[in-house]
Amino acid sequence: MKFLVTGAAGFIGSGVCKALCTAGHEVVGLDNLNEYYDVGLKHARLASVGHDDNFTFVSLNLSESEKLDRLFSAQQFNRVIHLAAQAGVRYSHDKPMVFAESNLVGHLAILEACRHHKIEHLVYASSSSVYGLNDNIPFSTSQSVDHPISLYAATKKANELMSHSYSHLYDLPTTGLRFFTVYGPWGRPDMALFKFTKAIFNGDPIDVYNYGNLSRDFTFIDDIIEGIVRVQDKIPQRNDNWKMSENALSESSAPYRIYNLGNGKPVKLMDFISALEDAIGIKACMNLLPLQSGDVHDTWADSSDLFKLIDYQPATDIRDGIRCFVSWYKEYYNV
Repeated sequence: MKFLVTGAAGFIGSGVCKALCTAGHEVVGLDNLNEYYDVGLKHARLASVGHDDNFTFVSLNLSESEKLDRLFSAQQFNRVIHLAAQAGVRYSHDKPMVFAESNLVGHLAILEACRHHKIEHLVYASSSSVYGLNDNIPFSTSQSVDHPISLYAATKKANELMSHSYSHLYDLPTTGLRFFTVYGPWGRPDMALFKFTKAIFNGDPIDVYNYGNLSRDFTFIDDIIEGIVRVQDKIPQRNDNWKMSENALSESSAPYRIYNLGNGKPVKLMDFISALEDAIGIKACMNLLPLQSGDVHDTWADSSDLFKLIDYQPATDIRDGIRCFVSWYKEYYNV
């Protein structure tokens, strides 16, 4: 088949492109290569996909709707995996219009293109951040996500609502995946594992929020990629017997589904730091700070419905995953 993968130079997107090419599919990777973080890292990720005859890279902003439409017309994609978005919970507080342009207008552009070009399945990235003020853990897709506490989370909730409307109106099959704290080689420099590792190697203190009293459902990048590749083959079907009062909120009468994709084993932040110290062989100097605005105390995914669907469950232990990241970091930065 032929796939469009947006966010192809991103942490997750580059890995998905590589996996699809390895499986023999033809892939067009799209990214705008913005400067939110090191563009050199993005180019290196693209290079890691390899010079596969099955892979083509296109530099394009999703807001350029006419160019996007021409791309869809020329390439005749079968399926779309939409991972492009402006990331960063705290960055969304400082640059709200950037998030509106990328995450709302960009998502709408993809929906419109998929609608007009009869895409057989759109898989897109949502986020565990949509659970917001919900303190009923583990987080389940049967729970309310109506109280986000960051603009980033609100855009991801909006993406789910926009997708449902297109599934309902135009029979466009859509599947949203709520990712839980993805980590591993080629990760984002603005995320904790990357920042902590850099600081420890440089002899700088690490900022530990809520005085370390946090936990996260860390999910290794390979497990996320495997989940995406498997779920794109599970195309949602319309269900005219579905009723909101009786059935799961993550489904619909439309060809629409929402799933959590997480490890299902939350790790305390201080245990996470301890595993990182062991992998590096250096003790961290910690700067203990109060909870940041927009952060939640704990995340924990109930992904049982997805695992049943795709016959796969993440199994990467946090210590193994961190060692893998540190090994990559040392090689990439020649530490």
